[in-house]
Amino acid sequence: MKDVLREEFDIIKQRIRNRPKGSYVAYLTADDEKTALNKICEKIGEEAAETIIAAKDGVKDEVIFESADLIFHTLVLLAYSGIDYDDIMNEFERRRKK
Repeated sequence: MKDVLREEFDIIKQRIRNRPKGSYVAYLTADDEKTALNKICEKIGEEAAETIIAAKDGVKDEVIFESADLIFHTLVLLAYSGIDYDDIMNEFERRRKK
């Protein structure tokens, strides 16, 4: 089965590293470390709030859309912070064994 999240994570890491012109990820991470981290965290907060509102409104398509935005920005945070995708997957695996 194709791991779309891993592929997205790899693209995000590449865009952080190469900073291609016009890349949203490059824009989020272009500033100094503190400013970039603030931008990323603010986006996560915004997307979390939008996900909550969509869920409370009971609009399934909006929940899906906003959840995807939330997951995307979380992947940006993880990649920017130097956390490997496998580290997160291993944590999920560890939790399943409890």
